[in-house]
Amino acid sequence: MTIIEVITMNPKLSIALFSIIVTLISTVAQKLLTNQKHLKTLKDRQKEIQKELKKCKEPKVLQELNSELMSSTGQMFKSSMKPMFVTMIPFLILFSWLRRIYIPLLGSSWIWYYLGFSIISSLIFRKLFKVV
Repeated sequence: MTIIEVITMNPKLSIALFSIIVTLISTVAQKLLTNQKHLKTLKDRQKEIQKELKKCKEPKVLQELNSELMSSTGQMFKSSMKPMFVTMIPFLILFSWLRRIYIPLLGSSWIWYYLGFSIISSLIFRKLFKVV
C-alpha cells in the first residue's frame, strides 16, 4: 500500500498527521536553532517596557522606551529567521506535493484543515518544549 493510497482512504486524518509532523519539526528547529535564554530575556524586557509605557507621561522617556521596545522586537525577529531559512525549502516542496494530492480530494478546504491542526499542535508542542 502506497502513501497516496493511505492518504486517499482518509484524507482528513492524513492531513492532521502531516500537520502534526511538520509542526513538530518546525518547533524542534525553533528550539535548537535559537538561543532560548536570550529570547526569554528579550520577551521579559518587552513586558517590563510595556508596563513602563503605560505609567509614563514624559514624551522623551516614552520615545526612549519605544525605541528600546522596537530594538528588542527586531532582535527577536532576527533570531526567528534562522530556523525559518532552514525549514523553508523542504516545507515548500512538501506543501507543493500536498496541494497536488489534496485538492482533488478535499478541494481548497484542505489548507483550512491543515491550518487548524497546525495551530493546535503548535500550541501543544511549544508548551511541551518550552519554546519562547
